[in-house]
Amino acid sequence: MWWLGVVAAGVGVLVPGITGRRIGVMAGAVLFIVAAAVVAGLHRKRYAALSHGAARAAKHDVLQDRAVSVRNWRRGHRWWLLLAWVAALGSSFAVPAAGGMLLAGCGTGLRLKAAWLGRRERAEEALLWVRVDWLAANGGRPAGKAVKAYRSTGIAAGDAAPGGARRKTAALV
Repeated sequence: MWWLGVVAAGVGVLVPGITGRRIGVMAGAVLFIVAAAVVAGLHRKRYAALSHGAARAAKHDVLQDRAVSVRNWRRGHRWWLLLAWVAALGSSFAVPAAGGMLLAGCGTGLRLKAAWLGRRERAEEALLWVRVDWLAANGGRPAGKAVKAYRSTGIAAGDAAPGGARRKTAALV
């Protein structure tokens, strides 16, 4: 979302728009900050409750980390993302760069939320996972109503690092 917003804002600056570039960029900066703060803080209590009540993963659990959940969500919602990008580009004719900066702010808020979850995992020394059968068909809502609790494994388990990134391994020389 961040890159789509940056591209839409960059294209939006090229169009003078109805309100003018200066007002558009100033409004976009405000929208960026507000969107980043709202998206980063949205549903934090739900994420905290799910991570606090995380049970140890059993052998029969089919687990999916947040990075895979995000990739599947992105694939399932690609048309909505495309529509948001087109709307951000179209809004540039009225308020230049504001729609793109709003979209970029939403992407930044999601990145901040992922960093917050990664810090929680490091503090609790447990990786958090979502059971695949609790996710929607389009790959959505890793903290939705269908998700009853996260599953957890130790930090040394598997190839994942806190925050859903791949574990860095030492290169053999």
